[in-house]
Amino acid sequence: MERSNEVAEVCLLAGKIMLQSGAETYRVEDTMMRMAASFGMTHSHSYVTPTGIIFSMDGAGPTKLIRIVERSTDLQKVAMVNDISRQISSGQLSLEAAYERLKKLERQHLAYPFWAQVAAAAVASGCFVIMFQGKWNDFLPALVSGGIGFCGLDYVHRLVKIRFFAEFFASFLAGIVAVLLVSLGLGTSLDKIIIGSVMPLVPGVLITNAVRDLMAGHLVAGLSKGAEAFLTAFAIGTGIAVILTMY
Repeated sequence: MERSNEVAEVCLLAGKIMLQSGAETYRVEDTMMRMAASFGMTHSHSYVTPTGIIFSMDGAGPTKLIRIVERSTDLQKVAMVNDISRQISSGQLSLEAAYERLKKLERQHLAYPFWAQVAAAAVASGCFVIMFQGKWNDFLPALVSGGIGFCGLDYVHRLVKIRFFAEFFASFLAGIVAVLLVSLGLGTSLDKIIIGSVMPLVPGVLITNAVRDLMAGHLVAGLSKGAEAFLTAFAIGTGIAVILTMY
C-alpha cells in the first residue's frame, strides 16, 4: 500500500508539472499511466482537465486529486518530464530518484529572462507586419507597440490574476502606442501595425492544444481550452476596438 501511494505521488507530480507548463491533457494522461505501469501498477486510471487531475489505481490506495490553479507555457519542462518518463520506462530511474528529479524540476524556473521575452515579442511584432505585406517603415512602430503591449500584459497580470483583464489592457496599450506613432508620422498602415503588435498576445499554443485534445477524444478539456482561447481573443479584440472607436 505504501509503495502504491509513492507511485501515485510521482505520477501526480509529473502530471502537475506538465499540465502547468502547457501540455495537452491526453499527453498528461498517457505519461502518468506509462509511468505507473513501469513501476508495476498496470491498472491505473487518470482523468485530466485543465484545472485538475484525478488519479487512481485499482485495489491499491485511495484516489488522489490535484488542483491546478496557475498555467503557463514552458515546453522545456514538458520535454524534461517526458525524458524522465522514458528513463523510468527503460528502467534507468528508480522511484525515489524519479521523485527527486521531478521535485527539483518543479522548483526550477526555466523561462527566458523578462527582457528577452519582451525583445522577442517586439521583434516578432515587426516581422509580422512584413509578413502581412506591410512596409518597412511600419516595422519600427510595430516593434515598439508590440514590446510595450507585452510589458503591459506582464505588469497587469502581476496585479490582477485574471488573464482577461491583462490581455485587454495589453492590446489597449499596444493600440494606443500604434495610433500615436502613426499620428506622429512614424508609420503609415495603422491596421497592419496593430495586427503585428497584438500577434504575440494571440493564444496559439492554447488553440493548438484545444484542437489536439478534441481530436484525441478529450471533449471536456478541448472545449474548455477552446473557450479560454476564445475569451483571450475576445479580450484582445475588445481592447483594439475601444482604441479604434476613440480614434
